Amino acid sequence: MSKAPWPHAPPHWLFNEGVYFVTASTYHRERLFGTDEKLGAVTGLLVESAERFGWNLRAWSVFSNHYHFLADSPKGSGETLRKWLGEFHRSSAIQLNQIDGVQGRRVWMNFRESLITHQTSLLARLKYVNENPVKHGLVDVATEYPWCSASWFEQTAPESFRKSVERFKTDRLNVEDDFEV
Repeated sequence: MSKAPWPHAPPHWLFNEGVYFVTASTYHRERLFGTDEKLGAVTGLLVESAERFGWNLRAWSVFSNHYHFLADSPKGSGETLRKWLGEFHRSSAIQLNQIDGVQGRRVWMNFRESLITHQTSLLARLKYVNENPVKHGLVDVATEYPWCSASWFEQTAPESFRKSVERFKTDRLNVEDDFEV
C-alpha cells in the first residue's frame, strides 16, 4: 500500500548536482523577521552560509515569514543542501531568538526543493525569485527591496541575459507561495 508523503515533511531527492529552487517557511508562517534588522541578519546569513557550504546563489528573496532561492549545488550532488539549510536555520533561529530575547522558540519549518532540469524553467524561476517582492506588494520595483537579489542581478548580469529573463512569464509556474507578508 502506497502512502503519500506527509505534506509538511516532503521527501528530499538531492542526488544530482545542478540548480535547485528552494522555498522555506517560518513555523506556522509567523512573521518573525518583520524588521529591517532581522531581514538584514537572515539575508546575510543565507548568503554567507551558501558560500561556506559551496553553493552558488543565483537569486534570493527573503521575507518576514519565508524565503526563496535558486542555487547551484557543489560538484557531484545536492546532498549538502540538507546540511547547509539545517545549519542556516539553526544559526538564524539562534540569532533571531537573541534579538527578541527568547529561548528555544521554533523558527523554521521544513524546506521544499526542486531540481531545475530545463533552461526555460531556470530562467522563469530566476525572474520569479527576483520579482517576488513585487508579487507580495512590498515594492513597485523589485530592485527597491534590499533583501532580494534583484538589484545585484541588474548590476552584474549581462544586459542580453537580463533581457532574456525579463521576457519570461511566471504566471504558469507551480510554486507554493500563498504567504501573506
